[in-house]
Formats: sequence, C-alpha cells, structure tokens
Amino acid sequence: MSQKNKKETALKIGSSQEIKILREIVDLTSSELDLNHILNEIVKIVNVAAKADSVFIYLFDETKKILVLMASKIPHKKVLGKINLKTGEGITGWVAKENKPVAIEKEAYKDSRFKGFDVLPEDLYEAFLSVPIIFKGKVIGVINVQHKNPNKYSPGFVDLINTIAKQVGGVIEHARLYEETKVKAMQFDSLVKVSQSITSEDYLDEILNLIVVVTAEMLDSKICSIMLLDKKGEELVLKASQSLSEAYKQKPNLKVENSVLGEVVKTKKPLTVIDVRKEKKYFYHDLAKKEKLTSMVAVPMVIRRKTIGVINVYTKELHEFNEEEINVLQMVAHQAAVAIENTNLMGEALKAKEALEIRKLVERAKGILMRMNNLSEEAAYRMIHKKSMDTCRSMKDIAESIILLDDFTKQK
Repeated sequence: MSQKNKKETALKIGSSQEIKILREIVDLTSSELDLNHILNEIVKIVNVAAKADSVFIYLFDETKKILVLMASKIPHKKVLGKINLKTGEGITGWVAKENKPVAIEKEAYKDSRFKGFDVLPEDLYEAFLSVPIIFKGKVIGVINVQHKNPNKYSPGFVDLINTIAKQVGGVIEHARLYEETKVKAMQFDSLVKVSQSITSEDYLDEILNLIVVVTAEMLDSKICSIMLLDKKGEELVLKASQSLSEAYKQKPNLKVENSVLGEVVKTKKPLTVIDVRKEKKYFYHDLAKKEKLTSMVAVPMVIRRKTIGVINVYTKELHEFNEEEINVLQMVAHQAAVAIENTNLMGEALKAKEALEIRKLVERAKGILMRMNNLSEEAAYRMIHKKSMDTCRSMKDIAESIILLDDFTKQK
C-alpha cells in the first residue's frame, strides 16, 4: 500500500472514531440529567477512545475556586468530591489555569508541576495526558488520561481527547444546572416547611427545632443553632440546635458586647468567619476545637426593625459562604423571626382570652355574693380577693367554687 493510501486510511479511521464518539456524546445529552451519571459516562467514552489505565475528571468549583475530583475509571468512592487542587496547582491545576493540554510520555511523577496524593495509586503511572474542559470559552474542568507504562501521545490523539473535552462541556454544565435546580427546589420545600410551622399550633421550641434541622440539611452544615436575645437585650441564649453534642447545647449565654454574634445583633447584617478557632471575638474557642467547628455564617433575626436573635451555621472544613447561601439563611432567619412573633402574639392572645374568662367568672361570682349576702359590688369583690389571699388559691378558683355552690343550692 502506498504512503498516500496509508495516510488516507488513517484519516478515515480517525474520522470514523471521532464520529462514533460524537454520536455517543449526542446520546448523552438526551440521557438522564444526573451529574454523576453524566460524568461516569464521559469517563467510559474517554476510556474507550484512549484505552487508558486511568481516567479522571476534575470540575471547577466556582464558589471555592478549586478543582474537585468528581469521577474516575478506578472506583475511588471515599475520595471523590474530597480531593481538590487550587488553580495552578499540580499538572491538572496548571492545565486549568493556562487552558492548554499537557502530554507527558513517561515519568510524569517527576514533572515539576506534578502533585501526588497518597490515596491515589495512579500517581505512580508513567504517562499522563491532561486537557481542559471548555464551555463558552471558559475552563470548567479537566480530563486526565493516564497509562501505567510509557506512552507517546500523538498530536492526533491529543486532538481527539481535546475534542471530547470541548464537546462534553455543555453536557456537564447542563447537568450542573439541573443539580442546582434540584437544590433550589429542596430549599424551597424546606422554606415551605418552615412557613407551615408558623401557622401550626406547636409550641415555639418545636417550631425552632424544626427550623434548625431543616436549615442544617439545606446548607449541609455540621451545626445550625438559634440564639435569642434575653429580655434585657444583653445576652444571647441558645434556644434550638440540631447538634447532638451536650457540650454545645449546654454552652453558656453569650454577651452581646464584644462578641462576633453581638456584631450581627447590633448591625443587623450577616457576618461570616472563615475560621472561628482563630477569631479573637469568638467566645467558644475550646468548644469549637472540641466539636470541630471551623467556618461560620450568622444572620440576624429581625422583626419590626428590631433584632430578636441570630441564626448561625457552622461547617467542619474551611468554607467561604457565598451570597446565595447567605441569602437563603437570611430568608430562613426572617421566617423564624415571624414564627417567634406569631407565637408570642398567640401567647398574648391566649393570656388576654384567659384574663377575660377569669373576669367573667369573678363578675358572676360577685353577682351571686351580692344577691345572697346583700353586698355591694366592691364588698363582694373584696370578699373574693380576701378568700383568695387566705387560702392561697387563685381568684378564678374561688369564683368557680362560689358558682358551683350556687348551682348546687339551686338544684336542691
């Protein structure tokens, strides 16, 4: 076969393989939108094309500004979602930063940019190809292909993996958008639960406990708690927490003055702390270390322009709370403040109703005494009051006894 025919055959094979891969990617766009499923299918597509010993997919987390290992050919269930790299860190981070592929034929682990992880046996593999995943001109992740033995990655092969990476960018972003929509729906459902609790007849403690449990689930936090101002407005008192730790539940009241949460009360604005263990104004340093509390966000609970408390959320690891998370927590704080206000109003209404009922009983008892003993209204009242004082019983009890006795006498 002539050189020309060989070249034509190679081109046809390359085109055929690329068309097949593109068809598989097209099929992927119409499959289920679960992100993990999408990533695992992409790993399979790349693996077939590369005949690789290892395939990794890292995605860029816009909030944390890091690349996170999200999928792999070899199962790594314990580390997926936990291994991460900063932009520019390791070969993967370099590829993401520079938006350029890197192909290393052998001894990739000796490359000056290489960063290893003790939990990944793939770090010892010889050949390494890393290409950026692009969506609308922006790097959203990286695909890594590795071979145990030295392997020369031809320009045509690099182009093929590059093509796959470019084509799957839109599929991944679509799946991500679907995941975010599901999270939004969950958050909405959670807020509805909180709203429903506001109109329930449950006690306030039960309402607040529901709020912290729902909020902790919604924001995937280690601890969520609600602290309310005491009557003097000088201390914050823990009222609800989904934490199972008795040490946390029994923590002392917090002075508003010179404390982190006190700032939230005074300014009526959210506040974040990247590491409470190092924050001078944070009061519970020892507890934070014991309970492994790291980052915190706190938002005020405001009703009628008055701060009545604070909702705060903690994470186990360093976390920069984004605007969306803070806004969601602020909505919950508002709902909680309304719940407390409604419960207080309900309590005041019940007290007023009870006072009215007592007044009616006393009035009826007075009438009986006035009729039976020919007393004035004032004298009848003094008699009920004196009897109450002498017997250490409420005026309601005395009035009810007088009414009962009168009813008994009438029946005779």
